[in-house]
Amino acid sequence: MKKILAMLLALCMIFALAACGETAPAETKPAEEPAAEAPAEEPAAAPEEPAEETAPEAPAEEAPAEEAPAEEIPADAAYKLGLGVSLNMDSSKEGNAQVDATTAAVILDEQGKIVAAKIDVAQNKMDITDGAVDTEKEFLTKAELGDDYNMVKFSDATLEWYQQAAAFEQYVLGKTAEEVEAMETVVNEEGHEVTTDETLYASCSISIGDFKEAVVKACKDDQAATFAGAGGFSLGLAIISKADESTAATAEEDGVVKMYSEYAAVVVDGDGVILAAVTDATQPQIKISAAGEIVETSFKGTKRELKEDYNMVKFSDATLEWYEQAKNFTDYATGKTAEELRATETKTNDEGHNVFVDEELYASVSISIDGMINVIAKAADNAVA
Repeated sequence: MKKILAMLLALCMIFALAACGETAPAETKPAEEPAAEAPAEEPAAAPEEPAEETAPEAPAEEAPAEEAPAEEIPADAAYKLGLGVSLNMDSSKEGNAQVDATTAAVILDEQGKIVAAKIDVAQNKMDITDGAVDTEKEFLTKAELGDDYNMVKFSDATLEWYQQAAAFEQYVLGKTAEEVEAMETVVNEEGHEVTTDETLYASCSISIGDFKEAVVKACKDDQAATFAGAGGFSLGLAIISKADESTAATAEEDGVVKMYSEYAAVVVDGDGVILAAVTDATQPQIKISAAGEIVETSFKGTKRELKEDYNMVKFSDATLEWYEQAKNFTDYATGKTAEELRATETKTNDEGHNVFVDEELYASVSISIDGMINVIAKAADNAVA
C-alpha cells in the first residue's frame, strides 16, 4: 500500500512538473509579442529615415530658390533692351485719318529669352471732314485710356484692352523671338488674327498679329541697349504723339495729316535711376483732299530703322544721323532719374529747336531734344509706377 501511495505521489510530481514546463512557453509569449511588434515598428521607423534624409535635402532645395534671383539677375549678366514698332494706316478712310502704331519694349537675357515685356498702341485718329485738321489735338494711347477705351462696353469682350495686352505680355515671358514668331493664330469671323492657344485666348481674345510683329521687332532690335541687371530692375514704355505740323486741305492744294509719335523704352533700378534707354520716332503722313478723302499715305519706317536713309546729314548741317544722335542722347540719360533728365538745361536755337546748352553735349546731339527728354522721362515714370 505504501508503495502504491509512493507511486501516486511520484506521478503527481511528474504531472506538476509537466504542467510547469507548459507554463514557461505560455509566459514567454507576452515577451515575444513586443518582439513580434518590433518589425511592425521598424516599418514605421523606415518612413522616418527618408523623412530624416529629406530634412537635409530641404535646405538643398531651398538653396536654389534663394539663389534664383542671383541666377536671374547675376552681377555680371548682360541684358538687352529692345524697342519695336509695327505701324499701319489701314483704317484711314473718308472723313477719318488714322495711324495705328503697336509698340513693344522687351528685355532679353543672355539666352535671348524675354524676361520682361510691355505693349501699347498709339491709335491716333483725326476727323478730316471737308479737309480740316486739328493741330492742337491731344492723343492718349490705349493703355493710357484704360477702362475708357471701352472695349467691354462696345464688344463681347470680358476684359479691357490693357488687361488683354497684359495677358499677352505675361504669355511671351521665357520665349525667344523665334518662339513668339511661331505662335499659331487663326483669322476669326470678324477678320481678326487671334491665338489658337485656348489658355491665352481666355484672357486675350483680341487680334495679336501686330503684338507678335512688334515683340519680334523688339527682340531683334539691332540697336538694342545693354545693361547689367544686378540689384533688380523694371521696364517702362511711353509714347507721345502730336499733330502740330498738320496742314488743312484747300481747293488748290491737298492737306497733310502728320500725327507724329516719339517712343521710349526705359529700364530703371529700384531708385528710379535709368539703367538703359532706347528712343525712336515715326513720321507717317496722310495726304487728304478738300472733300476729306484719303489721297495718299506714306511711311518708310521709324527714324532708327531708316538710319542713313533718314538723310539728316544730307539735308542739314548735322554731322551725325538721327539714330546716332538718339543713341548719344540715351547714353546721356543713362544714370539719371526722370526728374534729373527733365532738369536738363536747353536753349532755343535759330531754327526754333530746343537744344543742349552744354557745348560738349551739343557736339554729339545737335537736334531738338525736348521730345526725347519728355518721352524718356515718361517711360521712366511708367517703369516706377
